[in-house]
Amino acid sequence: MDKLRRVLSGREENEELGLTDQILDASTLSYSTRVKWFVICFAGGILCSILGSALLFLPNGIKLFAVFYTIGNVAALSSTCFLMGPLNQLKRMFEPKRLIATIVMLLCLVLTLCAVFWWHKKGLAILFCMLQFLAMTWYSISYIPFARDAVMKCFTTCVS
Repeated sequence: MDKLRRVLSGREENEELGLTDQILDASTLSYSTRVKWFVICFAGGILCSILGSALLFLPNGIKLFAVFYTIGNVAALSSTCFLMGPLNQLKRMFEPKRLIATIVMLLCLVLTLCAVFWWHKKGLAILFCMLQFLAMTWYSISYIPFARDAVMKCFTTCVS
């Protein structure tokens, strides 16, 4: 039907869609389908993170831990693409209030894998995994109004 509309409206049949149009056309899922895939992807991410934590205690389990924990965080982060769409997700990730958390989170994802596979530093890999967790948490609560302020107030109250 769309092809017929394009021909009747004067658009050429072999006209290429722009990248944005292709992405928007590909993301025309129903709301229930978006929610289902969000839950599947988010649960898969949590499962990978838990599995990675369990594998930490095996011999040479640090490599498996780092890989599964990183895959889990990437899956949990990408799960929100199903709710808001990939372009909107990227725009919101790099808004000024989330920019630092996003950069730290993405940098820690890469540095965790570098620490395990290239530098062979187990302690550094664990440190980067902790930083991944903290950056992901800080990034996630930025979507909740006044949550960052509440966390900062709670932290300063506990410290002082």
